[in-house]
Amino acid sequence: MTAVSENENLNNTTKLNSLLINSKYIGTDYSYKHEIVWKNAIGFLILHLLGLWGVGLMVTGNIGLKSCLWTILYMYAGSTGVTVGAHRLFTHKSFKATPLLKVFLLCLQTIAGQNSTFIWARDHRLHHRYSDTDADPHNSKRGFFFCHIGWLMMKKHPYVIELGRTIDMSDLQADKMIMFQKKYYYYLYFVVAFLIPVFVSIYFFNEHWLSSFLVCYCARYILQLNGTWLVNSAAHLYGTRPYDRKLQPVESWFVSCISLGEGWHNYHHAFPWDYKAAEESMHFNCNATIIRFFERIGMAYDLKTASPDMIRNRILRSGDGTHHVLGNDEAKSAVSAIGPLHPLNPTYNSTLKSPDAILKPEGLPLFHENDVLINDIIRGNIAG
Repeated sequence: MTAVSENENLNNTTKLNSLLINSKYIGTDYSYKHEIVWKNAIGFLILHLLGLWGVGLMVTGNIGLKSCLWTILYMYAGSTGVTVGAHRLFTHKSFKATPLLKVFLLCLQTIAGQNSTFIWARDHRLHHRYSDTDADPHNSKRGFFFCHIGWLMMKKHPYVIELGRTIDMSDLQADKMIMFQKKYYYYLYFVVAFLIPVFVSIYFFNEHWLSSFLVCYCARYILQLNGTWLVNSAAHLYGTRPYDRKLQPVESWFVSCISLGEGWHNYHHAFPWDYKAAEESMHFNCNATIIRFFERIGMAYDLKTASPDMIRNRILRSGDGTHHVLGNDEAKSAVSAIGPLHPLNPTYNSTLKSPDAILKPEGLPLFHENDVLINDIIRGNIAG
């Protein structure tokens, strides 16, 4: 890159940061058109075709029961690395972990194949700061497809790029384990996400190499990815907002069920530092149970949670009236669904007006109730 290009990029970054600092609001510019990254789009298409082939082998009994159970076990192990590790521990710092637990969760997170924990946490912190605006990597205001998978097939919005650089990542940059995984991620991924699951099925369960590849890698990968992506899509679009009607994310029983507790999303965005990511820790919330298990054996500690008074005040002040205890009958009945009118129905949705998701430039809280981004922008913290 020439000195002229570097100066031009620096000037553009300075202008954009100045715009964000001085801007009154940040929302969604529907006239902006994302540019498709065709290699990503074609890659995801091929992956899904192979994955569906693998799912077909599973449902038709063309692969052994042991291999199926191994695939499911390995899939949920990877999911735990994302939900408990990358999400609740490293992104939100909702609890602390011993070095042994950190290593364990980093290994599990690598299985999931959702990029390094460092990059995952940076993108997710940005998502919470500017949820459902153009500064959100998977802005749900652009529709189900975009926030589910489309955002990974398109070039990032300029706000995502520049604000991503201003997210304070100093805590993870100072963590040698995080940075080791970031540096050697693709080597580690090849071993734990591809080589081990496929080899185990071939060597111990006597599967053909092709069947093992299609089921233990491809099918597992697409099922796990789409399960995670539903938190970005369905849990932002189909459900209720009992904690804060001004936040786009919703409470989704369906997503919580398949993701072990990540679908209580209106609560989570209202109180992102709560280790439970939900008000009720025992209701479709295995991830909270896992964290408490690690606490009991001395590997997790300093679990953060929102106080009952804080939750109650938030519900009464800004909830949409659908809370199971503090809500009202009119709001609770303002729901619709395609098929059975039950919260476990994926299409179960409030008929109340969705929020506009137009935010002030300081963004939304991340680590505590009064935590905002504006100071990070002014300081110019850069995430490497």
